Amino acid sequence: IKVQLSSRQRCPQAKGLESVAPLVNSVEEIPDPIPTTIKGTVPTWINGSFLRNGPGKFEFGQDRYTHWFDGMAMMHRFHISEGNVTYSSRFLRSDSYTRNSEMNRIVVSEFGTLAMPDPCKNIFARFFSRFQIPKATDNANVHFVKYKGDYFVSTETNYMRRIDPQTLETKEKVDWSQYVAINAATAHPHYDRQGATYNMGNSYGKGGFFYNIIRVPPPEETGVSEDCADLYGAKVLCSIRASEPRKPSYYHSFVMSENYIVFVEQPIKLDLLKFMLYRIQGKSFHKVMSWEPRYDTIFHLVDRHTGKESEVKYRAAAMFTLHQINAFEDNGLLVMDMCCGDDGEVIGDFTLENLRRGPGEEMDKFYNSLCRNLPRRYVLPLHVDKSTPLDQNLVTSQNYKATAKMTKPGEVYLTHEELHDDELLKYGGLEFPQINYERCNGRPYRYFYSCGFGHVFSDSLLKMDVHTKELKVWRYPGLFPSEPVFVASPEATEEDDGVVLSVIITPREDKSTFLLVLDAKTFNELGRAEVPVNIPYGTHGVFNLMG
Repeated sequence: IKVQLSSRQRCPQAKGLESVAPLVNSVEEIPDPIPTTIKGTVPTWINGSFLRNGPGKFEFGQDRYTHWFDGMAMMHRFHISEGNVTYSSRFLRSDSYTRNSEMNRIVVSEFGTLAMPDPCKNIFARFFSRFQIPKATDNANVHFVKYKGDYFVSTETNYMRRIDPQTLETKEKVDWSQYVAINAATAHPHYDRQGATYNMGNSYGKGGFFYNIIRVPPPEETGVSEDCADLYGAKVLCSIRASEPRKPSYYHSFVMSENYIVFVEQPIKLDLLKFMLYRIQGKSFHKVMSWEPRYDTIFHLVDRHTGKESEVKYRAAAMFTLHQINAFEDNGLLVMDMCCGDDGEVIGDFTLENLRRGPGEEMDKFYNSLCRNLPRRYVLPLHVDKSTPLDQNLVTSQNYKATAKMTKPGEVYLTHEELHDDELLKYGGLEFPQINYERCNGRPYRYFYSCGFGHVFSDSLLKMDVHTKELKVWRYPGLFPSEPVFVASPEATEEDDGVVLSVIITPREDKSTFLLVLDAKTFNELGRAEVPVNIPYGTHGVFNLMG
């Protein structure tokens, strides 16, 4: 019998990793834009701002945060115009930041508002704040998102903050639950071509536990034009009942194609009974989340236009996924590409203590225990009914190696296709995937860009051709890139006609950050904008095109 090696076992073990401690240190904000030094050339057609988010302050007074996710949200803006680049940054003036600053200590816990004797160390601790009766944090340090043409920063609680994308000024706080009956929304919404935004959030009540798909209409549908946050018209499209009512799943994002939304219910489970008990006892929550591979992964298929959930349950072996790459329909099949891991046990304690480990053995040990995420393709047959034959592969197209078989009426079991060659393994797998979203989201596509993880933080940029599985790579020792964001050139005719932007930071030298501009087609460097500041390792970013 062929033993399936986990993604971690298939990637090479690291030896002699350098310390990344300087990448998780607090920094000062720079509210007024400062110039950068251009090396090479920044194409003059790029006109707009590269906005990034992430933790930027890890202590107040004598108090220190335990976990990387706790750091106060810091927004970064690289403004690009006529081949020149300026840089500015600002802390989000969240209630958490303001209250902590006033008291000069940590008064708002970032794991819900219980002051826990043993601070929770789980990477998914954010999820708990979705169920808290005490106020959840509004430290929105994960992403920039757009609703009705306005920018917000968001995390995984029910609070977002509206932002001025020009000045990075913090505007009003928005509570999702004031608009729609959910406790939270993810930091990874999807957008359709009409300007509507889709997201997911939980609700929990007498009727059970539900995962809800939400639609926020485009700006013109509701006609509110004054300068204020406006989620009016937000509606729950579909409520999906949790398959294990006492053990709902964690999720970070979801899948959208032109006509469907797929919710991936994965076996990272939250034990609600334990959760209630721990809260009463004032205990730490890190034992409430667990990787339970005895449960399958379930794909819930929903028609995006009617909100109707398919009666067919699509199942696959246990896996976990944080980020989707893309999905599209092809002759009765729904093709879904995502970054997946098959060992949710070692999702890793991203505590600051772990991230600040010394070089060599200490760091190697931590990195080698972490999961590696690899790109996979799952293919769902859309037209399954009572007459569909059992135990036959329903993926009949020659283009896909993934399979789907009806195991019993109304149930289809999927196996995935690996969307990579062995070459990817030496870069440690990949995460933070990005595509030419405007052109290809929900449609057939060929390329995606991502970060390779040969270290605890990403240490390479990768371009993947999903037709041939070939890689193009940008990697230099000591340089740690951020999530690559694609910007199409104004006259683009091809999918990869444009540039890829990434912020490069290094622990080796003080204040030697730069914005990297790669030709998206060749993956060769066009230019860089050097800025004499330190930037901590961040999460996600967007390009805001200037009108």
